[in-house]
Amino acid sequence: MRISRMKLKHQILIIFLFSIIIFTTMEFYFYYSFYNLTQKRAVNYGNKIIEQTRQKIDSGFNDIEVSTNIAVNNKKIQEFTTADDDYKRVFDFGTYVIDLMEYMRSFNSYVDGIVINDNQGRRIYSLAIAKGDIFYSNQYDKFFKQYKNDSESVKKGTFTNILKDEKTGSEYFFYIAPIIESIGGVHFSEQTGYCSVMVNTEKLQELVENTDLTPNSSLYLLNSRNEVIVSNNAYYRGNLFKDILSVDRGSLTNGVKTNINGKDVIVQEKGLEQAKGWRIVSIIPVHELTTDMNDIKNMSIIAGIGIILSMMILGYFFLNNLTRPVMGLVADMKKIGKRNIGFRIKVRSTNEVGVLAYDINSMVDQMEKMSSDILNTQVRLYESELSKKQAEFSALQSQINPHFLYNTLNCISSIGLEYGINEIAQITSSMSKIFRYSIKKDELVLINEEIQCIKAYMNIISIRYENKFLMEINVDLKLLEMKTPKMILQPIVENSVYHGLERMDAGGYLRVSGHIDANGDVCFQVSDTGKGIAKDELESIKAKLSMEYSERMKNSLDGKNIGLSNIHNRIKLLFGEGYGVEIESQIGRGTTVLVKIPHI
Repeated sequence: MRISRMKLKHQILIIFLFSIIIFTTMEFYFYYSFYNLTQKRAVNYGNKIIEQTRQKIDSGFNDIEVSTNIAVNNKKIQEFTTADDDYKRVFDFGTYVIDLMEYMRSFNSYVDGIVINDNQGRRIYSLAIAKGDIFYSNQYDKFFKQYKNDSESVKKGTFTNILKDEKTGSEYFFYIAPIIESIGGVHFSEQTGYCSVMVNTEKLQELVENTDLTPNSSLYLLNSRNEVIVSNNAYYRGNLFKDILSVDRGSLTNGVKTNINGKDVIVQEKGLEQAKGWRIVSIIPVHELTTDMNDIKNMSIIAGIGIILSMMILGYFFLNNLTRPVMGLVADMKKIGKRNIGFRIKVRSTNEVGVLAYDINSMVDQMEKMSSDILNTQVRLYESELSKKQAEFSALQSQINPHFLYNTLNCISSIGLEYGINEIAQITSSMSKIFRYSIKKDELVLINEEIQCIKAYMNIISIRYENKFLMEINVDLKLLEMKTPKMILQPIVENSVYHGLERMDAGGYLRVSGHIDANGDVCFQVSDTGKGIAKDELESIKAKLSMEYSERMKNSLDGKNIGLSNIHNRIKLLFGEGYGVEIESQIGRGTTVLVKIPHI
């Protein structure tokens, strides 16, 4: 059953139920939208904090690399690794090298120890006492053997994996860089040793622990083998954190919601720029991101339930107090619809429905009187409209004849001064024909008569300009016995002469043609090779031709745009909006005017 066929009270009931459903849906939607927005902002905040930590670690690693590069490129250190004389090596270079390493270690807080090794296995180092003598252990030699034999490590520096001291249980990682002899000795451009820097993990640990995340959040610095270098969670420090490896690495940069150890968490990852494959990973519990949402959530739920109950109570009173009077009003209206003369609607209430019933009764009282008045008014409006159209039409017509007569008299005056009586006689004769034609009372004339008027006008122009212009009339013979509004082509021909051809130094060409188009309408075309119309002026003319009816009439009646606008308005008044005048022109190429009227 269509809703429109249901009773009003049922429709209102459906509307109220639908509104409650929509409101409830919106309540859930806004709640989860706000929930997700809060979570997203919290993630963005965490992302910024992690980014700051990453930048600090990258800055520290960069300082380590810079300090190490300074060391491996130092002339004394390179001579230390290539010297064969132990005495010279110890006393000439050793003291300087130790001082340089001590300075590097004291200057850079991320450096705990530095060792210089040559290819013969000799070494010199500077190390914090608390770190022990790890550099002289077999475990250290075995650990670094893999990097010495690695071609990538030989070419450039690299951060190592974790080395766990078997004696003390301490964990270390290093930055190792090759020493390439560049002082021009026997071993020029060869690797003569390597520099190993022990990184201060306690400094990195401070950075991680001081990161301002949620209370139970975890932050990890992982190397390329996913070993935890430092973390604010002591349980995972030094262990391979496998739970992170199960998360999609490609989406970790922007944060991924996943489940780890049965808890919903947001996992984010930031790669280090200074250590290839190293990254910072944060794990933030979701519930801690939305802790501040609990009060808002409870308030929104209470408010939603209150609004829904209010809507239900409002719906009940609305149905009870509105639909009953309306249903009675509908029943009475059906009786009136059956033309039950003398019947009036019963006013059942004093509210808007009662006012409506009273107004309907007043309307019924006036209907018979209004019926006769409407008929008489329509007749008077129709007659008034006809009179208005005729007045507008007469005003348009009266503008053309004086305009043309004025131009023709100027032409006769000019010819009379320059030539003799013969030319004036010919012009006067042609003018007489045009004038007699223009004052004919018939609005519609034969197209042949309009063509004869144009020929008479062309005769005047030929005498006036001494046959300067070549003029041609080519109208389909089928058109000659058809009808057209009077004086619609002559003003256009006159414009072509006075505004186009007259301004040309050399002769020009004027052509008037007519044919029936594919739709059966009559089309006239007046083309000249005159000066043409500027683009701005042409756009202004087109704008006036495309005006609404009232604007076109205003421009016609106030004496402006007598030429094309006058003809365009006359055709529109006679035949409608499908007909009229169009114009195209280009500077230096001439102008073409198209006139379209129906087949009469």
